[in-house]
Amino acid sequence: MSLGIGAVAASEFQRYADPATDLDVVRLTNPTFASGLTAPHLHQFTRRGELIYWSERDGTRQLYRLELKSGMSTQLTQAAALDVSCFAVSADDKYLYYFDGPVLQSLTTVSVKPRDMYKAPEGVTPGVLAVAADGSVLFTQVSEASGKTRIMRVALQKTGSVLEVDGKVDLLMARPRHAQLLYRQAGALWLVNTDGTGRKQMSLAAGPTGQVAWSPNGRTLLYLHLPDDPKQLITLRENSPDDATDTLVARTSQFGAFAPNGDASVFAGASRSKASAYIVILLRVTKRELTLCEHRASDPVLVSVVFSPDSQSIVFVSDRHGKPALYRVAVEKFVEETAD
Repeated sequence: MSLGIGAVAASEFQRYADPATDLDVVRLTNPTFASGLTAPHLHQFTRRGELIYWSERDGTRQLYRLELKSGMSTQLTQAAALDVSCFAVSADDKYLYYFDGPVLQSLTTVSVKPRDMYKAPEGVTPGVLAVAADGSVLFTQVSEASGKTRIMRVALQKTGSVLEVDGKVDLLMARPRHAQLLYRQAGALWLVNTDGTGRKQMSLAAGPTGQVAWSPNGRTLLYLHLPDDPKQLITLRENSPDDATDTLVARTSQFGAFAPNGDASVFAGASRSKASAYIVILLRVTKRELTLCEHRASDPVLVSVVFSPDSQSIVFVSDRHGKPALYRVAVEKFVEETAD
């Protein structure tokens, strides 16, 4: 059972030299129990550099705050049915949002008692979560009877529907510095204003897409383009919704996951190639990659990768030493510091 909100776990940090590069890697959590990150496009670091993550440390899945200097983890929730796929810190650092079963809840920095923001009605299943530039919380809910997905918005104590579409929405992302949302339905990406107007389909390169991410300034959408021929390389591309341009950033070493740094000049990538199961950084200006360390995950889908807010380290997930655990590798020798 969970020890309870406020319980503190001592540091579980374990440092080792990577077998492939000899660079120092720090395993942040104990691999005897599972731990992981939220969706890569959601805020998971506080402004003080603390990392919010989920763990089964005490037998149930709960959220924790990890102090990256001391290594101590503080339990934040005592949820009955935590959704570990989508929880987020607000941009102003004041709130933490998550789903406990059908209930959208929030925590503040001054209160350990969660507040219920919304409860899905019977026959409706909550889906994915996003936090908009204005601080409002957006999420999807699927009607079991009709199969339709409704995008909901909670702002200033008010809840309303933004948009309803047929079928499932498997991705919802707020566009930084814009009052717009991106969502994915049946493989297609759509952009819509947060009031439900102006819906348009994104004009991406033909073919399937993998992970997508907004550039930090919200001007462009970065995405992995998957070739029809598996022998061809996965490419990283960039689309500008405002002028409908789509350009190649670089070919990759078969990225399965990626993340931009604070100014999108460098990208962290996790290769899905079993022969080269590495975490790398890709420099935009030279289009060249630098291998940082092995991830050696049993399934490349497991690996998630994210930059710290100052772009000086990368955190990723792997089960190479047991159950999924968090790992960190410093990149200050290769990547310039960016503003938090």
